[in-house]
Amino acid sequence: MEGARPPAAFPALFPPGLHGIYGECRRLYPEQPNPLQVTAILKYWLGGPDPLDYVSMYRNLGNPALNVPEHWHYVSFGLSDLYGDNRVHEFTGTDGPSGFGFELTFRLKRETGESAPPTWPAELMQGLARYVFQSENTFCSGDHVSWHSPLDNSESRIQHMLLTEDPQMQPVQTPFGVVTFLQIVGVCTEELHAAQQWNGQGILELLRTVPVAGGPWLITDMRRGETIFEIDPHLQQERVDKGIETDGSNLSGVSAKCAWDDLSRPPEDDEDSRSICIGTQPRRLSGKDTEQIRETLRRGLEINSKPVLPPINAQRQNGLNHDRAPSRKDSLESESSAAIIPHELIRTRQLESVHLKFNQESGALIPLCLRGRLLHGRHFTYKSITGDTAITFVSTGVEGAFATEEHPYAAHGPWLQILLTEEFVERMLEDLEDLTSPEEFKLPKEYSWPEKKLKVSILPDSVFDNPLQ
Repeated sequence: MEGARPPAAFPALFPPGLHGIYGECRRLYPEQPNPLQVTAILKYWLGGPDPLDYVSMYRNLGNPALNVPEHWHYVSFGLSDLYGDNRVHEFTGTDGPSGFGFELTFRLKRETGESAPPTWPAELMQGLARYVFQSENTFCSGDHVSWHSPLDNSESRIQHMLLTEDPQMQPVQTPFGVVTFLQIVGVCTEELHAAQQWNGQGILELLRTVPVAGGPWLITDMRRGETIFEIDPHLQQERVDKGIETDGSNLSGVSAKCAWDDLSRPPEDDEDSRSICIGTQPRRLSGKDTEQIRETLRRGLEINSKPVLPPINAQRQNGLNHDRAPSRKDSLESESSAAIIPHELIRTRQLESVHLKFNQESGALIPLCLRGRLLHGRHFTYKSITGDTAITFVSTGVEGAFATEEHPYAAHGPWLQILLTEEFVERMLEDLEDLTSPEEFKLPKEYSWPEKKLKVSILPDSVFDNPLQ
């Protein structure tokens, strides 16, 4: 990417799809017609690495009446269709979404004496855009991103992100469809975990009530040294814990380092083995059948047309996770999924015994899966960071699952489903209690329920990083 520079005055020869977004920016910032921009040197459609053509950076004076501080406001250009000629996005008409249907924004608190906006948020936005382009999964309000690193590469506690609607920017109609604006919100690890255990929207609402943690416009302060739970200890017990108890968790799927073995199959039978070791290097899906499998997994786990299995970010080992509105009686059905299942996936296999394998980070979410999802009649899926392997835990209240109480372990190609009764879930929660404090045990760690023919192993990352091990 090129460094920040002021653009030329907005001419008519700019891409047509840019006009609507630029017009919304002009509505908010009429006194800043030519903001500083970070521009991709070589455009993505010419083979460059950066999907976003531009990131514009505006100075926002905030709103003292609402206790909103002065800040820098970043707006991306490129996730939506700027050109309309299929060079980047397929043009499908003006009534639907333009490109991926959204652009990213970010609000960063302005430091005292700071005369120009930092440019690191532009690279952060490019990283998220690469994930969207490579995975073809879009973001939604309430989603969260496990980044595992300070967003600005400093020593900050702000190391993860939530996504929400931008509080000022309104959806716009462009010549190539509708564009909405999703704002990145930097959060601490404890806040991310609360979003995972409860839901992203709930934590965003709490952040809005704490001025130093975001306030009503959810402004990220990279110098923030305390979580909202340290600032107000009552928030954890009175809001988050009660919310989990009442609502369960809205987190229905995560990207993960995971694998599974069919222990009922002889070890020497490799032809249809589903033991998949997950490496760190993402690969592009190729081949008609592989694409169909991915679509089957994505569509088959949709509810209300919202995918729940986003793959991992191509640049980092991050979990890009989707929340959804809760439903007491969840479903795994999709009207469109059956028609696209390739021949080799039609047969569902009932398994007698299975071995589940997770790395430590993924294993730590098992209690959340059981307590926050299955005990509330829902399902939870681990999706591999590469390929199409998935492990879905389902409760007896989930409709459309191919795992049943008679055959609780069932595989549909690379997709394993495990049906757990409420009684067994309660027992597993007791046995897996130490997973809530993973720093207190050494890897590898194994849990086994012989009468259920189920084994779970928590393994070091190195096992997944090297498929030959």
